[in-house]
Amino acid sequence: MGSTRNEVTGGLRPVRVWDWPTRLFHWALALCVVGAVLSAKVGGNAMEWHFRLGLAVLALLVFRLLWGVVGGRWSRFASFVYAPATLLRYVRGRALPQEHLDVGHSPTGALSVFALLGLLAVQVATGLVADDEIASTGPLVRFVESATSLAATSWHKSWGQWLLLGLVALHVAAIAVYRLVHRRDLVTPMLVGDKPLPPDVPASADHAGRWGLALIALSLGVALALWVQAQGG
Repeated sequence: MGSTRNEVTGGLRPVRVWDWPTRLFHWALALCVVGAVLSAKVGGNAMEWHFRLGLAVLALLVFRLLWGVVGGRWSRFASFVYAPATLLRYVRGRALPQEHLDVGHSPTGALSVFALLGLLAVQVATGLVADDEIASTGPLVRFVESATSLAATSWHKSWGQWLLLGLVALHVAAIAVYRLVHRRDLVTPMLVGDKPLPPDVPASADHAGRWGLALIALSLGVALALWVQAQGG
């Protein structure tokens, strides 16, 4: 019975790639970013939610930074920081089987992830010191010069906003291309955690002990976000 099943699946087996904390982070971040963008567009009283969601993104980014060091195998930055030569071979279709470049974040996917995380960090930072000179100021605006605050506000509302939307659109488009052209589903593994992979692919640890570690990392992010919020008075 087992050999028949292996023949049907081509010798693949479900391997835990995305642990629970990574998956929850991914979808929570997506919801917060969408909510922050929409609330900014609505304006008025909705700006209160824009600030709250911005602080939530801050907490999530701190979590991801820590989880990138201590998280599950395929969530660690070490698993998807690639040398330029590796990226070039991947783009040329010459990746080595033992490299497992398509298990977690591929070399091109890693570039997208780092770009999104970096740009989100800049957006949060500029939002914290922003001042629209009408009714809204960031909680850390008193710590910077007026010129710095105005420059941060300009970036946050123009280049930063449009670059972020562009990267999100590119991210979604890449997922669609992988699904329609390469017949690879990137969404389901981020929902269920597992991918059908060869038996020699190591799995990410995903158990109660790891979840406790994730809770500590998230708590540190929340603590920082609450401290930042308190600076606004």
